[in-house]
Amino acid sequence: MSRWAFLPNIPYPPSRPGYWSPVTSTLNWCEEDYYATIYSAEIVNTLTNLLFMWLGIKGIRSCRRNGHDRIFEVAYYGYLVVGTGSFLFHATLKYPMQLVDELSMIYTTCLMCYASFSYSRPTPFRIFLAFLLAGLAIFITLYYHYLQDPVFHQNAYALLTTVVVLRSMYTMEVTLRPRWRHSTEADRLARERQGLPVPTKEHQHYENVRDMKTLKTMWFMVAYGLSMFLGGFGIWGLDNVFCSKIRGWRREVGLPWGILLEGHGWWHLMTGFGAYLYIIWGIWLRHCLNGRQEEYHLWWPHVWNFPEVIRTSDKGRSENGAAKKSN
Repeated sequence: MSRWAFLPNIPYPPSRPGYWSPVTSTLNWCEEDYYATIYSAEIVNTLTNLLFMWLGIKGIRSCRRNGHDRIFEVAYYGYLVVGTGSFLFHATLKYPMQLVDELSMIYTTCLMCYASFSYSRPTPFRIFLAFLLAGLAIFITLYYHYLQDPVFHQNAYALLTTVVVLRSMYTMEVTLRPRWRHSTEADRLARERQGLPVPTKEHQHYENVRDMKTLKTMWFMVAYGLSMFLGGFGIWGLDNVFCSKIRGWRREVGLPWGILLEGHGWWHLMTGFGAYLYIIWGIWLRHCLNGRQEEYHLWWPHVWNFPEVIRTSDKGRSENGAAKKSN
């Protein structure tokens, strides 16, 4: 008798041929195929992508409503394609859908790379960067299709993501931390000697306090997002290493409890939120780069909410006008 017999449960149905059989993808995950319905090969891995799709639509609507830079709306479209591609891939386990899922991750990261490195650059550089990233995306697409080795895709995606995140961290520090953006007393005196406009000490202090508060919240976003992303990756890794044992546990506890042991589904949920948080961070950072901290603020009342950068009305401004995170 199972030690989990006290839990009300439904025994796992056996796997069976499905509507989309046979499997043609180069990857198959730890979730058993077609046990719940013949129309979805991996039901949990399929449905967890609804978070991506909902957040993608939410992000697109927010960009249009709040007037964020167009590159972020395009990035949200890419994010939506990632979720939709993954939904179709896990539902069918077909190789073409696998390419839609995996390559859209590369393309969306390239878009964010362009957003990070092209800001305030001259037009020739931006054109060069666009062609460089487009060429890189085409190379990864063709070489991955030739190799059909998921490790190559995973390494390429990890490297691109690392470059983009590190660049954004650097930009955030240089832009917002007072000692790096020349807002010290020595800089004020140097500007006076050169006959340049000098803000009052009171206004400079106000900006320093405002930007340090913003910087503190942004670093929290970075740490939280990376924790979600790496935590999801760790759970997925355990799913891969201990798959046979985890499948046994799932059958022992039955449905619906076995759903909680679907590691790749947790990867979708955690990285979906982590990637969404990164785009929100990028939007907020771009407004800071544009000197529009007074016009926008971060709405994020609790860590379990999905944050959003929204316009700050005159009535709704915080006391010091800073972008804020409610507690």
